[in-house]
Amino acid sequence: MGTASAQTPGYPGKPIRFVVGFSAGNSIDSVARIIAQHITSKTGQAVVVDNKTGANGMLAAAEVARAQPDGYTILISNSSTITVNPSLYKKMSYDVKRDFAPVSLVVSVPFILTVNPQNDPVGTAPNLKAMLDLAKARPGAYSYGSAGVGNLTQLSYELLNGMAGVKMTHVAYRGTAPAQVAVLAKEVDSTFDNPSSVPKIKAGQLRALAVTSAQRWHELPDVPTIAEAGYPGFDISFWVGALAPAQTPPAIVKTLSDLIATAAQDPEVKAKLAQQGNIRMLAPQQFETQIDSETRQYADIIRKANIALSE
Repeated sequence: MGTASAQTPGYPGKPIRFVVGFSAGNSIDSVARIIAQHITSKTGQAVVVDNKTGANGMLAAAEVARAQPDGYTILISNSSTITVNPSLYKKMSYDVKRDFAPVSLVVSVPFILTVNPQNDPVGTAPNLKAMLDLAKARPGAYSYGSAGVGNLTQLSYELLNGMAGVKMTHVAYRGTAPAQVAVLAKEVDSTFDNPSSVPKIKAGQLRALAVTSAQRWHELPDVPTIAEAGYPGFDISFWVGALAPAQTPPAIVKTLSDLIATAAQDPEVKAKLAQQGNIRMLAPQQFETQIDSETRQYADIIRKANIALSE
């Protein structure tokens, strides 16, 4: 993920284009628009959000990888596209390490392990360890739903299965919403849901046993992390961040990273970002380190669980 040594004074001197690989209204798009509006207000330069959907964000990533490395075409992407896809797809039109210069991580979002409280015995287990003890006693008898083969929700469960020494049956759905419906309908015993499940958790329709991040989720302060629940070191979150084409001048990468980071200092913008996830601004080098670490972690999970796409 190298960058050239040249410097470009006066950045930004023209409109910036944020390329987002997901549809308008998606959480990634929402983060992009919040940051775009903030940068425009700080610099007076327009930041245009361009939604280039398709191939799980990979079409947008490929376009930015080929863009001029001048800081005016920036990818706003997620952990799946950047750190998971390289181990899932045999052929990709971009190479993360070679083609991108990390700019800043912006927000990260945990998954929430949910069960149906009406689904005995899994749904009535007093805590995560008790639920996994049930699964350990009956290998394959209990199931979990994911948002799709190779999705972070599956990888999270496979990591947990490995750490706990259990075997649960995987059922793949097309998104977290259908997986949540399956838990409510008792088609599967549990799932890793996203924070959209919080209203149902607070209403008692779902039970939250743990969250995947290293810190507790602010909307569910009484729900422990998986690490706290007895599995130290467990830490998986879905993040949204910004990346520039490789060879973008370091001065531009730093300027853009600093501009994004100031969003956390503006109370109004900070409040908007907090609705999307835990604000976690990482500088370029820190972000690069996290990308490298996660890429290795997910590659290991995918290999051990023998996860492969059918296509």
